[in-house]
Amino acid sequence: MARILIAYATKHGSTAGIAEVIGKELTAAGLIVEVKEIKNVQSPAGYDAVVMGGPIYMGKVMADVKKFIGRHQDKLAAMPVAAFVVGLSPASKDEKEIEAARTALSDAIAPLQPVASALFAGSLDPEKLGFIERKMIGMVKSPTGDFRDWDAISAWAKGLPSLLVKG
Repeated sequence: MARILIAYATKHGSTAGIAEVIGKELTAAGLIVEVKEIKNVQSPAGYDAVVMGGPIYMGKVMADVKKFIGRHQDKLAAMPVAAFVVGLSPASKDEKEIEAARTALSDAIAPLQPVASALFAGSLDPEKLGFIERKMIGMVKSPTGDFRDWDAISAWAKGLPSLLVKG
């Protein structure tokens, strides 16, 4: 049975929730799944595929994702990889912001070529932010709330087994 690692970076927990839902869908599909925060992953060795995710802050995917890929590029290049990013641009419906988020995802996972990638709307709870972050979201008039589309996340995850598992 295929072993899948879901490695995610998170700052305030929104991406962690999405990673957990993806893990549940892959487990329901009969795969052996481990969902771990990227900073707690020693190596992708021993897994048959990896799903990676991280949040976008200030136009860039959280640095932990790129660092993980840099450390394990050879192993990751030899297996199927899927990737997702979480941000508020999908909630805004602004095509330029959505395209910028897609570019940020491509830049963060380069040179890997994912078998699937997705951009999900996240959540922004001002109560979980520090003083400076709250001031910044106020200045840019960022929307706050939970914009995660659980049906879309589940649908994407349900399509992954055939892309991640050979045979």
